[in-house]
Amino acid sequence: QVQLVESGGGSVQAGGSLTLSCEVSGYTASSGCMGWFRQAPGKERERVASIWPGGTSGVAVSVKGRFTISRHDANNTVYLQMNSLRSEDTARYICAVDRFCHNKYSYYGQGTQVTVSS
Repeated sequence: QVQLVESGGGSVQAGGSLTLSCEVSGYTASSGCMGWFRQAPGKERERVASIWPGGTSGVAVSVKGRFTISRHDANNTVYLQMNSLRSEDTARYICAVDRFCHNKYSYYGQGTQVTVSS
């Protein structure tokens, strides 16, 4: 059974930083693609970052230069480093598994809330 548990969210002032963690069990994170999504009230879910098995990563234009996704294979954990946070980054952040890197995410965690105050 695949389980994803996010942590590291919280409240921070604009300009601050947070690091989110996604602990993966029942699945080897490095065997497929992993992604971070976010969803704010009244808005569509947005994918903010992805990482491929070989370590190549990509981020959305809205967070480029501020967010970084990484993976620690020994811990089977995926991270999202978020710097220079803005009020518009306020959302629930959710990690997910795309087993075959076909942009089809099949498992999602419950998410962790990030609130940025200006």
